[in-house]
Amino acid sequence: MSLDRISLLGLRVFARHGVLEHERAEGQEFVVDAVIWLDTAPAAVTDDVARTVHYGELAGELVRCAAGPPVNLIETLADRLAAICLARPCVQAAEVTVHKPQAPIPHPFRDVTVTIHRTRE
Repeated sequence: MSLDRISLLGLRVFARHGVLEHERAEGQEFVVDAVIWLDTAPAAVTDDVARTVHYGELAGELVRCAAGPPVNLIETLADRLAAICLARPCVQAAEVTVHKPQAPIPHPFRDVTVTIHRTRE
């Protein structure tokens, strides 16, 4: 069976993640991309949102997690966000990218990202 994909891209969250003290004190904007793989055929056939992932509800859960207690690493944050995606029974895999465009790097750069891919065990 091939899986379908739902992508939630560019979710913006103000949070206080980071290793440095000023990152925790001042906070900054993070951007989250979440891609989930599932079989959307049951939802398509029945036209029933309960048979798929309600991406509005998923976005709310991801924002609450990302804006919650700070972590040192965006790797940790990405892992927690992927676990939220995989908590939905119909989701077979999730890929989460956390962007930290204001990372404390003393050189010109556009973005820093960590992308993780997790599958249902």
